[in-house]
Amino acid sequence: MSSPDPETKMQFLFALRSRGVTDTKVLEAMEQIDRGPFVRGIFSDRAYEDTPLPIACGQTISQPSVVGLMTQALQISPRDTVLEVGTGSGYQAAILAKLARRVYTIDRHARLVREARMIFEALQLPNITSLVGDGSFGLPDQAPFDRIIVTAAAEDPPGPLLAQLKPGGIMVVPVGQSDTVQTLIRVRKTDDGLDYDELRPVRFVPLLEGLGKDT
Repeated sequence: MSSPDPETKMQFLFALRSRGVTDTKVLEAMEQIDRGPFVRGIFSDRAYEDTPLPIACGQTISQPSVVGLMTQALQISPRDTVLEVGTGSGYQAAILAKLARRVYTIDRHARLVREARMIFEALQLPNITSLVGDGSFGLPDQAPFDRIIVTAAAEDPPGPLLAQLKPGGIMVVPVGQSDTVQTLIRVRKTDDGLDYDELRPVRFVPLLEGLGKDT
C-alpha cells in the first residue's frame, strides 16, 4: 500500500496527540513507520483510522493510540533491549525498533512471524529479531531485558517475564479476564520489589500458552 497523503498523515498524528500520545520521540517513530503495510485485505483502506483491526490467525492489530500510549509508557532509551510478547502484525515491533537498540519479538503463530519478517526486511529494520514460540515464558536465552511489552492480556503479570526484567526495567502489560475490559499496567522493577501503575482500560486478545495452529 502506498504511503498516506499529507492530510491523512496529519489527521493520524493529531488523533494520537488528542488521545494522550505526547512523547516527541514516540510520535516521530509513529510518523516514520507507515501502518499501511501491516493492514492487509479488506481492511487496508482503514489503516489510518484510530481503531483496532482484524489480522490473520484470529488476532488484531491494536489501535494506533494504544500502541503509542504503551510505547510511551515504556520510556525507551536508545541503548535498551526490548522484548515484545505477541508480534501480531509487527507494527508495534517496528515502532519499538526506531527507539531501542535491539527488539526481540515472539509470537505463537508462525504465519504472523513470517509475514512480519517480510515487512521488517522491506522497511530495513535489522535490529528486530522475530521468533516463533510461547511468549508466556519469555525468552530466557536473551534475558534480562531493559523493557518488556506484552500485547495480549494475562490474568496477572506473568512471573517468567518479571523474572527476565532487569533491575530498573519497565514492563507494560494488559491485565484482566479475557472476556472483560482489562487494565493496562506498568510494572517497574526496583531494588525494593515491584511498583505497579494502572494506566487505562484496554481490550486485548488473551495471552495463551503453547503454539498456534497456522493455516
